[in-house]
This record gives sequence, C-alpha cells and structure tokens, in this order.
Amino acid sequence: DRATTCLAAAAADAQPRAEPPMAAAAASKAAAAAAATALSALLLATPAGAELNKFEYEAGGEFGKGTAEQWGEADINNKDFSNRDLRRSNFTSAEARRTKFNGSNLQGAYFMKATAFKADFTDANLSDTLMDRAVLNEANFTNAVLERAVLTRSDLTGATITGADFSNALVDRTQQLALCRYADGVNPTTGVSTRKSLGCGSMRKFKAQSPSNGESQPSEEEKEAFRKSMAVYRE
Repeated sequence: DRATTCLAAAAADAQPRAEPPMAAAAASKAAAAAAATALSALLLATPAGAELNKFEYEAGGEFGKGTAEQWGEADINNKDFSNRDLRRSNFTSAEARRTKFNGSNLQGAYFMKATAFKADFTDANLSDTLMDRAVLNEANFTNAVLERAVLTRSDLTGATITGADFSNALVDRTQQLALCRYADGVNPTTGVSTRKSLGCGSMRKFKAQSPSNGESQPSEEEKEAFRKSMAVYRE
C-alpha cells in the first residue's frame, strides 16, 4: 500500500499544474507589451518618407493637426505658401527651390536638411525654427524674424538678409563672419538691427577683412600721404 501511494504521488507531480488566474493575466499583459515594443521598433526602422508620414498620421502624431502641416521630403519647388499660418509645420528634407513663404508664420517649423535655394522668406516669422544642415543659398530673408532659430551647418551663401533679426540664433562662426560683411538694416517688427542681432563689429572692420572689396583698399594718394607721415630715421 505504501508503494502504491508513493507511485500515485509521483504521477500527480508529473502532471502540468494550472497557473493561477492572476499569473496568467500578468503573462498576457507582458506578451502584449512585448508585441507593442516590437511594433514600435518596426515602425522606427521604416525608411523616412511617405511611409513614415503615413505612420505618423495614423498614429495621431504632432503633424497634420491645426497649423502643423506635413511636407517632409515633399517636392514643393516653386509653390506658394505665402501669408499662411504654418506654425510647427514639417518641411524636413523638402525640395523647396524658389518656394514662396513671404509673410507666413513659420514659428517652430522644421526645415532640417531642406533645399530652399532662392526661397522667399520676406517678412516671415521664422523664430524657433530648426533650419540646420539646410541649403539656403540666395534665399531672401528681408525683414524676417529668426530669433532663436538653429542654422548650424546650413549654407546661406548669397542670402539676402537686409532687416533680418537673428537674435539668439545659432549660426556657425564662419557663416556669421560671411553675413556680417554685408549685413544691414533694421527689422521693422522687432526694431533690432541685423548687424547687432548677428553680433557683428563695425562695418569698417568687416569690410577691411575682405581684400577683394575695392572700397576697403586705400587709394594711391592715401598710401603716399601715409608714407610721408612716417618718421624717417637716418644713421
């Protein structure tokens, strides 16, 4: 009888035991969380572009709501966005050659890696924008407000900046020096001079740093007068 009892107990221990209801619920929640994490990783791994924009829209992201329009990686060359409220809109990596943004409110917008060659930002509000690594060659920023804008590693060669306000903007040192050579005007909205907002020195100093600038070179008469003013030392 004792042997029979031992065999029965061993057989009972070999049978799979049912998990308590609370343990099963916890395991189910953990599996659901793992699935959500895997799905998020899959979405993040998706190439940027139309598919990413689709996922953002379906997930109820920050774009596509109110003034925050989604134009990331879009071809908007020569399009007219003038005099519009486009706060927090996304133009990351957009093709925006000769696109018009004049008079628009673009506060907090995204222009990272955008190509905005000859784009028109006249009178636009570009404060708090992210415009790093952007191509802004010959863009027009006349009277634009760029307070606290991030312009690091962006190319503003030939840009028109008369009356633009760059107060507290992040601009590369080499780019700042280049802009200071011809910066001029006062912003009609903020009342801040362009040169002051860029931290430029005197106009004479920056002109003198450019050997190719004919205006900064003294005339032959001035050179001769300077030579005559020097003391002559004889042995």
